[in-house]
Amino acid sequence: MRGHRRAVWLSVSLFALAVSARAETLVIKGSNTFGEELGPRLIEAFRAQRPGVEVILERKGTATGIAALLAGECDIASASRTMNEDELRLARSRGIRTRTYLVGFYAVSVVVNAGNPVGELTDRQVREIFTGRSTRWSAVGGRDAAIRVCIRDARSGTHLGFRELAMGNEPYTPAAETFESYEAIAAAVRADVDAIGYVGMNYAAMSGIKPVLINGIRPSILAVNEGLYPYARAVRFYTNAARETPVTRAFIRFVQSRDGQRIVQEMGFAPRFERSLLRRTEAW
Repeated sequence: MRGHRRAVWLSVSLFALAVSARAETLVIKGSNTFGEELGPRLIEAFRAQRPGVEVILERKGTATGIAALLAGECDIASASRTMNEDELRLARSRGIRTRTYLVGFYAVSVVVNAGNPVGELTDRQVREIFTGRSTRWSAVGGRDAAIRVCIRDARSGTHLGFRELAMGNEPYTPAAETFESYEAIAAAVRADVDAIGYVGMNYAAMSGIKPVLINGIRPSILAVNEGLYPYARAVRFYTNAARETPVTRAFIRFVQSRDGQRIVQEMGFAPRFERSLLRRTEAW
């Protein structure tokens, strides 16, 4: 009898350990926009507070993340778009109620040299410059000089992200020069009065460069949060409401916290704000 109780106790203990191990593992799948640079930084900071948590991150696209969530293969699907009708229908058919959490906004500012007289462009003009159909500043109200186009390298998610947001997914001009960081683009534009590029919104305030108004809209956190600025898209987390673990909720709370949102902003994204705070954020 004692041996039987010991065996039962051992089985229960092993089960508890297995459950505990599962609860301290977080699996995130989905968007490359989140997973390339922002995700690893947030995970690193979160694990500094919770070193016992193992976080598995996969970035194969929003669609794969949502599919994995609906198949029970991840805790969080990171997404740079909303769920489409097919995905919503599949969730309903499986009896899954999803929850959505806003991480922040992928947003880029088009910038020119501070000495460039051009300070405003339409979205069409931006597309024509970056695709190479417009090659001289005189075509958009500037001086008669060749436009030097500066872009991120093809390994960067931003390379594709800007194409999707600003160029209708058309290819970049073959004359475009590639750079490995926003900082490098900002430095190139600062050094050349005829250069144009794009950077994270936090870089747009650097000396020697200036952000370009797009369709009359100045890039700002307020404009992004209110959906006015065109070169931005929300980054979200989706979860299965019935399967949220304590560590899932802890990670989401961290990402939406002041510390998490500071990282979001440092990485060149626009942070989320409660609607009541939006009007007080124009200082950025």
